[in-house]
Amino acid sequence: MADKLSSRQQAMLAVLNTLPGRFSEIHRLIEETAGPRPDETLNRRLVRLLDMVKGATSSVGLSALTQTLGMMAMMARRTGGHQMKIRGLREGLGSLKVNFEGALKEAKRIDSVAAPHPGETPLV
Repeated sequence: MADKLSSRQQAMLAVLNTLPGRFSEIHRLIEETAGPRPDETLNRRLVRLLDMVKGATSSVGLSALTQTLGMMAMMARRTGGHQMKIRGLREGLGSLKVNFEGALKEAKRIDSVAAPHPGETPLV
C-alpha cells in the first residue's frame, strides 16, 4: 500500500514547487540591482515579488521561509549603503535556498504515527 500525503503536505508541496522559478527571478533582480546604475523600478519589483512569495509561504505554514522572505523584503526597502543591501540580499537568498531544501524534505516526509507499519493492522 502506498503512503499518502496529508492535505497540508500537498498544499505545502504545491507552494514549494513554484519556488525554484521564483528564486531564479529573485536572483536576477538582485544582480540587476547590484549593477552600476540601479533602477528604482527593479527594487520595487523585487520587494513585490518577495512579499508575494512571503504571503504564499505564510498561508501554508512555512515559517522559516516566511521569516527569511520578510527580512529580505525589509532589507530591500531600506535606503542607505547600496553594497551592504546587496550583500544582505545575496546572503538572504542563500539562506532561503537552505530553508527551502529543509521544507521540501519535511513536506515529503510521511508521519510514522499516521501510517501503520507493514504487516500491522491500523488502529481504529
